[in-house]
Amino acid sequence: METGLQHAHSGLRWILLLLLVFSVIKAFSGRGGNTRFFDKTRKLALFTLIFAHLQLLLGFALYFIKGYYKLLNAQGMSDKMTRFLGVEHMVGMLIAIILITVGYKKIKAGETDGKKFKSMFSYYGIALLLILASIPWPFRFAQYGWF
Repeated sequence: METGLQHAHSGLRWILLLLLVFSVIKAFSGRGGNTRFFDKTRKLALFTLIFAHLQLLLGFALYFIKGYYKLLNAQGMSDKMTRFLGVEHMVGMLIAIILITVGYKKIKAGETDGKKFKSMFSYYGIALLLILASIPWPFRFAQYGWF
């Protein structure tokens, strides 16, 4: 079960990253002009939100199944990998998902199309940067692969 969750969490990250990149590009292209915020743009933002929350649930399951919370002591904090997975990865991703959630709420509440695009660009853009910084990439940690 743990292996299946790990593969699902790792594989779905690519879908979330693609959705976030498309969302940020769409928001950037629409925020400057008089572009209409169509329903398909709202759905793109919604699917991004859904996949972010799915990743959050899978991540929390792995966090507690693997027992990273037990390693949050002085010895665990001295190990770079344990500290990254136990604290940095979790906190960075949690903040990013909160930003995506708040951004989607702002999109729904936006009065004008321009405000919706600006909210989407700022919240989803910052979340994308946080997620990219919080992923255990293979060039940071040799034991992690691309999938």
